[in-house]
Amino acid sequence: MHEKLSRELSADWYFAYPYHSWERGLSENTKGLIRQYFPKGMDFAEMKQEDAQKVMDKLNNRPRKYLGFKTPNQGYSSELIHMLRFKLETTHYI
Repeated sequence: MHEKLSRELSADWYFAYPYHSWERGLSENTKGLIRQYFPKGMDFAEMKQEDAQKVMDKLNNRPRKYLGFKTPNQGYSSELIHMLRFKLETTHYI
């Protein structure tokens, strides 16, 4: 349904070629970070939700160079505040 979504959102979609990991930099980097906690070959069906949550919290609170050394949580919060301010500034009440 990417073609329909592309039209409705006026957004372009790009797909990486198979076996071209350099075209998926962020996802490949994230997989590497996750593998620091869960080794390759691990059965994720046996993993506890609490363990996954701990790793997710650690990664989302780890500073990233591409975010100006903010954490993903800080970046998300900043963007959310920016969007809400814009919404308030452009909303006209009758």
